Amino acid sequence: MSQISAMIENEAPLWVPAAENVERSQMHKFKTHIENKYKLALSDYPAFHKWSVDNAEIFWSEYWDYAGILGEKTGPVLINQNDLERAKFFPEAQINYAENMLKRRDDAPALIFKTEQGAQRVQSFADVYAAVSKIQQAMIDAGIEKGDRIAAYMPNMPETIYVALAAAALGAIFSSASPDFGVGGVTDRFGQTAPKLMFTVDHYYYGGKILDQREKLAQIIPALPSLQKTIIVPYMDGDQDIADLPNTVTLDAFTAAYDVCDIIYSRVDFNHPLYIMFSSGTTGAPKCIVHGHGGTLLQHVKELSLHCDMGKDDRVFYFTTCGWMMWNWLISALAVEATVLLYDGSPFHDDGHILWEFTSKNKCNLFGTSAKYIEALKTNHIYPNQQYDLSDLRIVTSTGSPLVHEGFDFVYDHIKSDVHLASIYGGTDVVSASFGIGNPISPVYRGELQGSALAVDVQIFDDTGKAMAEGAGAGELVCLNAHPSMPVGFWNDPDGAKYHKAYFAQYDNVWHHGDWVEKTQHHGLIVHGRSDATLNPGGVRIGTAEIYRQVEKIEDVAESICVGQNWQGDVRVILFVVMKAGKTLDEDLIKTIRNQIRSGASPRHMPAKVIAVKDIPRTRSGKITEIAVRDIIHGRDVKNVEALANPESLELYKDIAELAV
Repeated sequence: MSQISAMIENEAPLWVPAAENVERSQMHKFKTHIENKYKLALSDYPAFHKWSVDNAEIFWSEYWDYAGILGEKTGPVLINQNDLERAKFFPEAQINYAENMLKRRDDAPALIFKTEQGAQRVQSFADVYAAVSKIQQAMIDAGIEKGDRIAAYMPNMPETIYVALAAAALGAIFSSASPDFGVGGVTDRFGQTAPKLMFTVDHYYYGGKILDQREKLAQIIPALPSLQKTIIVPYMDGDQDIADLPNTVTLDAFTAAYDVCDIIYSRVDFNHPLYIMFSSGTTGAPKCIVHGHGGTLLQHVKELSLHCDMGKDDRVFYFTTCGWMMWNWLISALAVEATVLLYDGSPFHDDGHILWEFTSKNKCNLFGTSAKYIEALKTNHIYPNQQYDLSDLRIVTSTGSPLVHEGFDFVYDHIKSDVHLASIYGGTDVVSASFGIGNPISPVYRGELQGSALAVDVQIFDDTGKAMAEGAGAGELVCLNAHPSMPVGFWNDPDGAKYHKAYFAQYDNVWHHGDWVEKTQHHGLIVHGRSDATLNPGGVRIGTAEIYRQVEKIEDVAESICVGQNWQGDVRVILFVVMKAGKTLDEDLIKTIRNQIRSGASPRHMPAKVIAVKDIPRTRSGKITEIAVRDIIHGRDVKNVEALANPESLELYKDIAELAV
């Protein structure tokens, strides 16, 4: 048993759902439906979870019907179930994600949008349908067909959702990146997918500043030769001159010729691509992860409805950008007929209260954020329960990085004492929180995720590849069964080699996720962090390769290595540089390096520390070894030192004074 598990084993839960709330929950109602139909007695969530794993085909078929998913559910539920890498759900079914998102067309609010500046904007379900209808018609006349790619370099605003749904309705494939990405970050992503149309903005707000996108667009558009047209969504009044941008029109001009009419839904194969999403780019250009219509929809509806207890007219908020998979998860709340709250900008704009003003005003039921944001509230002494009416708030979700025990305390002490706190965990790889999620019928324990999602068989492997018991300590998180939101593949990966290497190279016929996790005595999970070299500052996964590409542009730097350092409940980025002969690292050069990384990659990639070293450890084949450096700075022994060509270099990373502050 780990020290953490031993410490929490005897702790009382922080939250226990009231009996009447359990009985009203959608989780309980669906469990009761299963019990009645199959003559079962499932005493609690762990029992229900075990049944769902043991009977996964029945579970997914039943949930499709129970949730009222629109589509043609024909043929088998699952094929190749014993070959995890090639397993496919509903291979003969036909479905369309957008059709399920747009089934409601009344005047109730569907989207409530707020930026740092100005009044909020409310769009009804009818408004959303109308906007998608016009954009879809314009796409059709622009020659967009099933399988074509559509890119959005956009803020978190209603128009981004309209574009995604218009593309999905046609069977086109959507990808997004947030506007803080630099030129290289955008072209590294969209350059691989060859989009025909790109939607973007002329400006956006962040941290009280107006940021002009047109200079970046002037470089990005020519670098994407597949683009037939770029559509600009004006973000603010005033200067909207786009004359210097080639083959570019405003959104109003793009859709001006069309009246609202019935949307054409192309029902596609269950596994037809819906999204191309991007990995962090740790070992090169970001990998293009493809997720399908049916798997994305079914998993998201299950998580929002059963695990988060959201339904018709509930109000769902997640602080996210369009470069994070939580945006894709958030907008699926339209499929359960909930209202989606959108905020774009800094969460600490002005006095740091803007998110709570927004969610309180709009009677938010689900408030989603990152662990880093909760920590920042604590650091800045912002106590929402002292200033805002949070009586409608039922669940707070936290993801992106592990929520530390003190973070749990803060939520219950300073946000709401009787709220369901769900620390959730999954990622871009599964476009969901399927590996660790909350449920409304079980207690919440300090520092723990409540468990894995229904019908997802998560286990923890030790160093020998054997499953570990609850409370036995940390190991590699793996998944032993197929579930619908696994990727349908990688883009530009015809033989599946990239897909295999990403998830199935470590263990035979087992999904390896690359995180260091343990199961607790309460059937919960504790996530200790990544077990590979991916960085995770502020709860956002980023890759070192994107940083290296920017450092290479600095003339005085010969070589660099970048790692994450665990720091105050989060991870901070540490960049070590080897200087060219005769050059020294001074404050001016550090500023230049950080600015280059900020502008070329994104602000999230900027290192907290830039430190000069004489050498970088590398394998005998010449590859630098990030994991070895990370282990050394954390005081851990390095495994397989014999594999290093220059093991003496490890001494350079021990007891560095700058890493203690």
